[in-house]
Amino acid sequence: MGEVSARTTPPFRADHVGSLLRTGLLKEARAKRERGEIGVEQLKAIEDREIAGVIKRQEDIGLKAVTDGEFRRAFWNYDFLGALDGVEAYLGERKIKFQGPNPKPMMLRVVGPLGTFTGHPMLEHFKYVAAHARVVPKMTIPSPSSLHFRYGRDAIPG
Repeated sequence: MGEVSARTTPPFRADHVGSLLRTGLLKEARAKRERGEIGVEQLKAIEDREIAGVIKRQEDIGLKAVTDGEFRRAFWNYDFLGALDGVEAYLGERKIKFQGPNPKPMMLRVVGPLGTFTGHPMLEHFKYVAAHARVVPKMTIPSPSSLHFRYGRDAIPG
C-alpha cells in the first residue's frame, strides 16, 4: 500500500464541518442577551473572545483549517440563509409536539429576488476568523437548495 502524507494546502480531507460546542460563557451571554441583561456590543465582545480561543484550540491540535465554531449563529443554516436579501425568517406553527417547551420553529421563505452577498453579516464573521487564524480560515455555507429541501415549494414563490 502507498504511503499516506498529510496535505499542506487546501483542500484538506477532514470531517470538521464547522460547528463546535458552545462554551458555558457564551451560552450564558446569549441567555443574558435574550433577557435584555446585556447589549449587542457586550455579546459581541464575549463572542470575539470565545472565538479567538476556539481558533487557537483548533490550531493547537494541528488543524490546517479553522472556523469560528459557528459561535455567532443560533442555527448553522437558518442564520446564513435568513440574512440573504430576498429571504424572510418567520415563526411557523409547531407540527410535532415535544415534551417540555414547544416554541414555534424558525422558518424561512423567499420573498423576492435574491440580492448580492456583499452586505451579508457573515462576511464580517469570516473576516474576524481570517484576521485571527494562523492557518486557513473556513466557514460553512448552506446551499440555496436547502431552502427547497427543508420547506418545499411553499418557501419559493412563483
